[in-house]
Amino acid sequence: MKRVVSEEFFKSALKSIPGGVDSPVRAFKSVNLNPIFVDKAEGQFIYDVDGNKYLDFVLTWGPAVLGHANDEVIEEIKRVAEKGISFGMPSPLEVKLAEKVKEMLPYIDKIRFVNSGTEATMTAIRLARGYTKRDKILKFNGCYHGHHDALLVQAGSGVATFGIPSTPGIPEDTVKTTLTCEYNDLGCVKEALKNKDVACVIVEPVAGNMGVVSPEKGFLEGLREICSETGTLLIFDEVMTGFRIHSKGAFDLFGITPDIATFGKVIGGGMPVGAVGGKAEIMSYLAPEGPVYQAGTLSGNPVAMACGLKTLEIYERDNVFNSIMDIASNFYSRLEELCAKTKGISVNYVGTMFTLFFRDTVPKNLKEVNECDFDRFSSFFKFMLDNGVLLPPSQYEANFLSVKHRGEDLDKYIALLKEFIKIEGMQEA
Repeated sequence: MKRVVSEEFFKSALKSIPGGVDSPVRAFKSVNLNPIFVDKAEGQFIYDVDGNKYLDFVLTWGPAVLGHANDEVIEEIKRVAEKGISFGMPSPLEVKLAEKVKEMLPYIDKIRFVNSGTEATMTAIRLARGYTKRDKILKFNGCYHGHHDALLVQAGSGVATFGIPSTPGIPEDTVKTTLTCEYNDLGCVKEALKNKDVACVIVEPVAGNMGVVSPEKGFLEGLREICSETGTLLIFDEVMTGFRIHSKGAFDLFGITPDIATFGKVIGGGMPVGAVGGKAEIMSYLAPEGPVYQAGTLSGNPVAMACGLKTLEIYERDNVFNSIMDIASNFYSRLEELCAKTKGISVNYVGTMFTLFFRDTVPKNLKEVNECDFDRFSSFFKFMLDNGVLLPPSQYEANFLSVKHRGEDLDKYIALLKEFIKIEGMQEA
């Protein structure tokens, strides 16, 4: 495939934008390529400025659960935008979206909308500190919760991809209040919380920012128990996993209720939306009801609220999660079978998220993800891109499925993977 126009755009971008991109992982640096520049997206496909068509497993990093450019969503955006794209004042749409999220996630009493997942987790941390009157927080290595100071310690996603140290630009005093443990290590959590001076534990209930890494049996249950015993708030970061691992998220999948949860991606339907929700007693600490300050001129933006609301309405009406799982289950089984027959490759999946790991067994934490064959992943990414399949350009990222993906699309993925295994001469297990 020729990518001449993309190359020209990237050369121009490098002159005006740091690294030529507005989010680091888009740069394709970890796979030793320059990025493609996108012209349009539709259904399960994305088209670059050179006219190349790609089967898309990035799906704008998760939000496009309905596929790209859903007709009903686009029409609703147009209808609302005609009335004005920003008010800076309350509108009925933010109330309706709040009510829809509460209806779909019954453990949520109150919810506050913000503009991104980063804002959501930042607000959740501040709220937890204000509510508990404690300063320390605990996170897990490889879990990415946005790019604010307190949580860019041993983070996943782009930070892990580029091997960026945890603290450039972050004051040492800020880092001192952030404790870290390996994902799935309850012993470390018990030790860290024994003094009962930690405000919150924040965790991706299913990690998606070091690839899809599942919680081991008893891990999330143990977190809930330890947090309850120590007066520590448990925060589920469901910015990525919300409506992706289950139609009602981790709450229903694992039967565990967090004190606070953060959301993004799907609830914005592709627009910049994040949210913080939880128990009324805790959420009422946010200003203007309580003393913990948070604000945003564009929070509750009417166009973004309309996009998220229509997305969730369609998601619920059309039973989207189960529809995706109807074809995903067979796809995952075939991937597992292929991986079981081949050395140096494994697959993990939860709901509509999956990751192919270039190591013999599925990792359970960041240390094990770091044992993957990153050179082989890079080769796989290039091979798939050249054959019209767009994957996340990092071993540390999750792949996503949409309701628009068809059986033949997943057949193509399997066929290309088999061809890659043959070309690479990967041995039978």
